[in-house]
Amino acid sequence: MRIIDEVKDAKTIAIGGHIRPDGDCVGSVMGLYLYLKKELPGAEIDVYLDKPEDIFDCISRIEEIKSEFNTEKTYDVFVALDTGDDRLGGAEDIYRKAHKKINIDHHISNPGCGDLSIVEPERSSTAELLYDLMDPSMVDEEIAVAIYIGIVHDTGVLRYSNTSPRTLQIVAELIKFGFDFSKIIQETFFEKTYRQTQIMGRAILESVRFMGDKCIVSVVSRRMMEFYRVTSADLDGIVNQLLAVKGVECAIFMYETGTLEYKVSMRSNGRVNVSAVAVKFGGGGHVRAAGCTMNGTCHDNINNLSVEIAEQLKDA
Repeated sequence: MRIIDEVKDAKTIAIGGHIRPDGDCVGSVMGLYLYLKKELPGAEIDVYLDKPEDIFDCISRIEEIKSEFNTEKTYDVFVALDTGDDRLGGAEDIYRKAHKKINIDHHISNPGCGDLSIVEPERSSTAELLYDLMDPSMVDEEIAVAIYIGIVHDTGVLRYSNTSPRTLQIVAELIKFGFDFSKIIQETFFEKTYRQTQIMGRAILESVRFMGDKCIVSVVSRRMMEFYRVTSADLDGIVNQLLAVKGVECAIFMYETGTLEYKVSMRSNGRVNVSAVAVKFGGGGHVRAAGCTMNGTCHDNINNLSVEIAEQLKDA
């Protein structure tokens, strides 16, 4: 199927993604926005999303994202990308009011929502799935850049096991447009500010291995974030760095978001299905990359996660 067939009669279209948007989310919503602007020049199309990080400013027309949510407006179609309706944040009410609701995602924990759900967990990213719903003849360099960013961010620059032959085929098609793909990788994925490097170093320095050194955990408190003058956006990449420690099967990174409240990110080298662990605590994600929000002390949260992880390692 083609996504245009599902929205071609719409006069007003909204596009949204999950709270705290990552590269796949930003790339997907902007890729679809740019695509539909070409396919439906007469339609009114809006993107509702929390303000993306500045690193994504290389995506064309990203300044047109609306981070103030007009919940009074009713759209003909709302397309939710890279999430279910439960993580749309301020756009959730807009989604529910839309006459037609479309959900496109690749997270295994998403059962699908809306009038049309296209959820394919075997895909490397929502951006990859979205590309295959587009008419290739309508894809231009601006769309290609957005889709490329979505794919490379959710595959760890094509290093993760979710990278398939189809993923590589699509990337080959995208870079034919001639944009500087190596610069995009450097500036949006690898490059860190001095403060980001400092907090990452502190988190790694204070990490602890446990469960026979098969697991590693690090916790960043609000006080620590204030000391280094960083926000949650500055913590990206820490959990992946923890997983790179030799012998580690599962990495846990959590940071304090409120009183006895933590945002938890988990990564696995394959023996642990961290999505299943996250779902137990109201979260979700992928088999090798997942997260959730937990209440309690950091020690209680680590203990509770450890019970679920130990059960999987025992059976592995």
